[in-house]
Amino acid sequence: MWTVAHYQPTALFSLKPATATSSGGKTLIAPTPFALKMALLDAALRTRGEAAVKPIWKDIRDLSIRLQLPAQIAVINTFTKIVRPKKNGPADDNGSGLLAPLGSTIAYREYVSFGGPLGIALQSPAGDELPANLSELFQHINYLGKRGGFMQLLGPPEVVDNSGVADEQGWVTLTADQASFRLGGTLQMLDDCGQRLSFDQVNIYNSKRITLGKDRVLRYIILPHTMTRSSRSFSLYESHP
Repeated sequence: MWTVAHYQPTALFSLKPATATSSGGKTLIAPTPFALKMALLDAALRTRGEAAVKPIWKDIRDLSIRLQLPAQIAVINTFTKIVRPKKNGPADDNGSGLLAPLGSTIAYREYVSFGGPLGIALQSPAGDELPANLSELFQHINYLGKRGGFMQLLGPPEVVDNSGVADEQGWVTLTADQASFRLGGTLQMLDDCGQRLSFDQVNIYNSKRITLGKDRVLRYIILPHTMTRSSRSFSLYESHP
């Protein structure tokens, strides 16, 4: 059994791959399992506090996730001005005469415009529907990806069986290796929580490191969307039944 919720994007979405550098600007076209689980963890911490969340962290970490993207996804390419620390400290003024520690530069960025709602299906590690203490977290998620990628929950979560999240309806498993996929789809490298990722490691106030490939694993997922149009300023991905 799966607990399913649908969200309507109300702003542009952006999320860099886990291997991207600070200057890299390409975006994934779907939220990753890691991002979704961190959104649930954030919602739990904001509404319940750390003491109540620690015992349920493993349940969040080990969730199975399926995602349903809208039929059309547009990726907007743009250049924008960003502020970042100067390479050689405040003395590196680049001829501006300013001794501030931060300088401005131009960076390439991509933003995603979804052509409809996103469906998110969660299943407990035991294969059951989510318990009430987890399913109620859906209503407290208001953005995915980078801060500002706002989402609006469209209705109360529903409980469905496997037929309600079938591949034929556009659902894709994000937390396991794909048994089948559509030829001509789009490959995405999505990160997920490792089996031993601890609460202290995801706690931003703790100094414990997260090792990519061990605590934060990468999954290669083919989404059922094909690039149908592109230009200098955008790329359009479409899913065909």
